[in-house]
Amino acid sequence: MTKFSRAILDNGLTIIHEKRDVPVTTVMMGVNFGSMYESKKEKGIAHFMEHLCFKGTEKRTAEEIAEVLESKGGDLNAFTHEEITAYHVRLPSKHLELAIDVISDIFFNPTFPEEEFHRESEVICEEIKMYKDNPRAHSMEMLKNNLYEQPWGGFIAGSQETVKSMTQEQLLAKHRSTYVPKNSVLCVVGNNEFEDVLELAKKYINVQREGESLADLDIKKLIMEGNEPRQGIVQTNLCLGAHFPSLLDKNRYAAELFNSILGEGMSSRLFKEVREKRGLVYGVKSDIDMGRNYSYMLIFAGCDPKNKDEVIKICKQEFSRMKDLTEDELRAAKETVIGSDLVHSEGSNDMAINLIMEEFATKAETVYEFESRINEVSLSDVQELANNVEFAEFWIGPKE
Repeated sequence: MTKFSRAILDNGLTIIHEKRDVPVTTVMMGVNFGSMYESKKEKGIAHFMEHLCFKGTEKRTAEEIAEVLESKGGDLNAFTHEEITAYHVRLPSKHLELAIDVISDIFFNPTFPEEEFHRESEVICEEIKMYKDNPRAHSMEMLKNNLYEQPWGGFIAGSQETVKSMTQEQLLAKHRSTYVPKNSVLCVVGNNEFEDVLELAKKYINVQREGESLADLDIKKLIMEGNEPRQGIVQTNLCLGAHFPSLLDKNRYAAELFNSILGEGMSSRLFKEVREKRGLVYGVKSDIDMGRNYSYMLIFAGCDPKNKDEVIKICKQEFSRMKDLTEDELRAAKETVIGSDLVHSEGSNDMAINLIMEEFATKAETVYEFESRINEVSLSDVQELANNVEFAEFWIGPKE
């Protein structure tokens, strides 16, 4: 039986903890600030701050941050999401104190040194170029622009123009107003006692900082089409997108099953119909980007330009044919989805991400309801998701 605990410190910081017997621990800190909260002029600021938090604090240099954790076998990283930004380290459980000390330090006390600020802006601009040069990644980003009104639909890293226009003072001010205890969660998954986690949190996270409270946003939905002819490529990369149930929607579990059956893996309908039966693609799949304030299903495929329209037509047909789903197919999909969730939750890192994402969306304990909620989904719940759906489109193909 899973041993889960939670507490809220006097300064407003939420602490969640899952006890495990394996001697490896993930310590993760997340803030309820991601790219969806940015204005058009500051697009990319959450991602920029994530990079700079590793560049030195009031008591550690960038080199010391990496060395002190890696010397213990630690694996340090971070990610910026639409709704949150999170920093995490996975290391042997006996080094819990070091992990909480360092993670909380880079989270609450970065200094954003001016030299590092200028250097990292160049690094991020190269990252932006890298994603744009990748037809698959770029088509997925551009599809989002066709599903949501700006500035929300923009790339998480922003643009070269917005990144270059930011100042060190601007980033520090934004960090201090958003990275506050009441907006933040400490998540620990591993072989440690909750009492020890709580004691160490009180010791190292005694920040008394007030800031802005980030409310839910009214995101404007779109359904648009677009394309981008390019020189130097031979394949068309196409994306279809449809708005889908969010993490707050009771149909979120039906959406998980729908996605699994339609386009997850080699046994999915899309793979069998578009690749195996017709040989039109090497890869085709569906996925769901699901948050508290938004959610959409994405279908991606790469094909010969002359087959683009046929592939799009078949993908839409297979989506529509989900209305004909059978009880046997649903029963098999439930076993697949539940089994996949168990496999992916084996690692402490994956579980910490699940818990912290769910905590910001609803409450962390919802993670442990996954199997029962999946089993409660009816055939009609899944079938109805195929009704009255409009698709946004974007594709990148060879320039004639």
